Amino acid sequence: MPDTILAPGDQIQARCTKCKLNTESIIVSLVDNVPEKVECTLCSRKHKYRPPIAPKRAYTKQAPRKVESEQKKWENQLAVADQSKVIEYSMAAPYKPNALISHPVFGLGLVQGNAGSRKIEVLFSTGRKIMRCK
Repeated sequence: MPDTILAPGDQIQARCTKCKLNTESIIVSLVDNVPEKVECTLCSRKHKYRPPIAPKRAYTKQAPRKVESEQKKWENQLAVADQSKVIEYSMAAPYKPNALISHPVFGLGLVQGNAGSRKIEVLFSTGRKIMRCK
């Protein structure tokens, strides 16, 4: 609390447990210049003084950095790739690393390598995907 002299009847900020808010409250009684009881101006309830609490910070979702770096990598690799050799994607076809494929949903993608038996890892503008292949 600031070093001001308080008196009954003064208004201060206090936490009201009924309102569940920090509210303007009127001091009802003091002990050693510290409020003991206050009256909430919203609900008119008299209660023990509770110091106001700091409001919680709003949660903001941050964009993942991995997606941004993958998008830059996709743009860089696409600029170097020979776009005349685009292959239509098919689950029945084999693919080699650095092949350029065209997917009906994800669009243009670059094969990064094998991701296991009969699977390839493909980098699209929206991120990496594991695709089935021969």
